[in-house]
Amino acid sequence: MAAHELYPEIDPFATGRLALDAPHEMYWEQSGQPDGVPVLFLHGGPGAGATPSNRRYFDPAHFRIVVFDQRGAGRSTPLGELDGNNTLNLIRDIEALRQHLGVERWIVFGGSWGSTLSIAYAEAHPDRCLALVLRGIFLCRPSEIDWFLYGMGRFFPEIWTEFSGHLPADQRDDLLGNYHTRLVDPDPAIHMPAARAWSRYEGSCSTLLPSPNTVAEFNRDDMALGLARIEAHYFVNRIFMPPNALLENIDRLREIPGFIVQGRYDMVCPITTADDLAAAWPEAEYAVIPDAGHSSMEPGTRAKLVSIMDRLRDDGVGVAEAQAKAGEPAT
Repeated sequence: MAAHELYPEIDPFATGRLALDAPHEMYWEQSGQPDGVPVLFLHGGPGAGATPSNRRYFDPAHFRIVVFDQRGAGRSTPLGELDGNNTLNLIRDIEALRQHLGVERWIVFGGSWGSTLSIAYAEAHPDRCLALVLRGIFLCRPSEIDWFLYGMGRFFPEIWTEFSGHLPADQRDDLLGNYHTRLVDPDPAIHMPAARAWSRYEGSCSTLLPSPNTVAEFNRDDMALGLARIEAHYFVNRIFMPPNALLENIDRLREIPGFIVQGRYDMVCPITTADDLAAAWPEAEYAVIPDAGHSSMEPGTRAKLVSIMDRLRDDGVGVAEAQAKAGEPAT
């Protein structure tokens, strides 16, 4: 396989649904090697859901690839449900899935909001993490939320004008509050146009160069509703954690091999956040991709992510545990 390519498309060897606290039910899947080194993919948003391409960063002959849709997102049900949807419960959901699948420890791989949740999970359960591979760092601090709502307009003024223009002029000084009011309205005639406008805004700013395919993906009704409603819910509630809690608890990650991958021109999650994380966690390897925006599918970003996972494969991270789990002698 060429170094810059993703691995070929594959189908899951197992799928299922896991009942959480009512009314939530989680969709999960496994692909790759059933007895391989477990790797957990955490999607972004919050609320974006996972896609088949998420399986392709990992060598399927080596890794046991676990992908799931976080509560309220993607194929988990109910779509866009906010009741009980908070960071602590997402961490509990990951642990419930780990136990359900019989995984002792896994590599945790996440980008954007997936990086936020990866860090939060690893700080809560460092003993369950073989390594952390993080991309497009987001710590959900007030300054980062403000940048998302207003700062991106400095670089994408026409896109921001469309986004803010969904609201009356006298409501644009509080984009988050007034979008949130619409997104939680039970009437689809109110919440769906708001969801499409929010999601289209994010998708349009996510790549270094214009990507109609990315915008079309973000404009799908199921994607838009899960992403916009849940994202606004978490932003309004400051991810249900004290300000700067993730950096203040970074000592819990010192013994976990870490990798930070950041696009130089990431406008959704600017590089200053990745710099702050790298400064607080110097043990982690930090790579800046010089010609990339936010999307994990930017050529340089995906090449780096694949190369990190290949290196973890070649270094034998988690192999002894996987062999012991499979009843094989460790070599």
